[in-house]
Amino acid sequence: MASLRYIRRFAVAKRLGLAYQSTNVKPSETGKLTSQAVFDREDKYGAHNYHPLPVALSRGQGVHVWDVEGKRYYDFLSAYSAVNQGHSHPKIIQALVEQAQVLSLTSRAFYSDVLGEYEEYVTNLFGYDKVLPMNTGVEGGETACKLARRWGYSVKKIPENKAKIVFAEGNFWGRTMSAISASTDPDSFKGFGPYMPGFDIVPYNDLSTLSEKLQDPNVAAFMVEPIQGEAGVVVPDEGYLKGVRKICSDNNVLFIADEVQTGLARTGKMLAVEHENVRPDILILGKALSGGLYPVSAVLADDEVMLTIKPGEHGSTYGGNPLGCKVAMSALQVLLEENLAENAAVLGQRLRDGLSVLPKDVVSIVRGKGLLNAIVINKKFNAWDVCVRLRDNGLLAKPTHGDIIRFAPPLVITQEQIDECVEIIKKTVLSFA
Repeated sequence: MASLRYIRRFAVAKRLGLAYQSTNVKPSETGKLTSQAVFDREDKYGAHNYHPLPVALSRGQGVHVWDVEGKRYYDFLSAYSAVNQGHSHPKIIQALVEQAQVLSLTSRAFYSDVLGEYEEYVTNLFGYDKVLPMNTGVEGGETACKLARRWGYSVKKIPENKAKIVFAEGNFWGRTMSAISASTDPDSFKGFGPYMPGFDIVPYNDLSTLSEKLQDPNVAAFMVEPIQGEAGVVVPDEGYLKGVRKICSDNNVLFIADEVQTGLARTGKMLAVEHENVRPDILILGKALSGGLYPVSAVLADDEVMLTIKPGEHGSTYGGNPLGCKVAMSALQVLLEENLAENAAVLGQRLRDGLSVLPKDVVSIVRGKGLLNAIVINKKFNAWDVCVRLRDNGLLAKPTHGDIIRFAPPLVITQEQIDECVEIIKKTVLSFA
């Protein structure tokens, strides 16, 4: 009966041109939606595959977000670095709206007048022959793995079904079966086997073990984050990426850089690999490639790698759609025009300097590069509790791996705002000291 009632209500609303309103959301006595109502509805109707911080957001602008009660917060997660350009950037919104009014999707069954424009722009910007457009970061990782295997068979002449891809311990690039098969985090992979064959693991920031592993003639590629984000903003030793490049070249192995989170100005350079002036064979981009407005990812490589995949062997209905292409070009232009990499470098250092005085009995480590930073909370405290108190003080961050809190605000943040946020973090941490 309940289902029939909802169907009838929906049919009436549709006939009258009205939006359907759920009867299960209980507003406050003032008639406004409450945070608790938002929490309860998601808990009842949504899968429990996330554990969000208890804050119900309804609006974002620049470096700030507001909850349903109207409280303003600094966003120090930036949707895991997807909104490097800040929330609701007007230039990117304009590009999205203008293109949506003309043509949003053709599929790749036909040409569009926008895809080639985007492909030319992004390949020239990053210096690769070709780009393969996808939608999400994890699709970018999947695409890179397929390219590496195909290159391994057709160019390196690895025996069929023997190709291996090596990953760094502590990696994170999504939750698909391939991504969890490469993971060393039990929360990601436990209970989902059997796993993808042909994947191998080496310690992160360990060139000696990597060199030994890549001597195997069946290894097609090594995929690595220049800085490990989900692992807790783990920055490798200086020279690590140069070492990776040399070892891969010496062993005829593709170097795949997962720059989905570290790329696009986040670490103080357009790409994190630029800190050591190395060029990967395959570059994966995502997240901020759309400024947080529309899922866009990209895999870039030169012809020798990219053209090993032929028509019909890989693709996506939405990949390279006109809407996403226009949004991506605009998002990249904002990064360049507003000098956001330079801003990240300067203000990231200012943030770390400001946090360096935090009491060691609460915060044992402050680390990062650009505006991708983290603090490690002493084991006798709970990082979740620290994040809840940060929320109470007007700043949103999220713990990872139990004792680490990432600080990654939108790159449009100003010096005055950074200083204000440093004071919020200090106040919060000191309340635990």
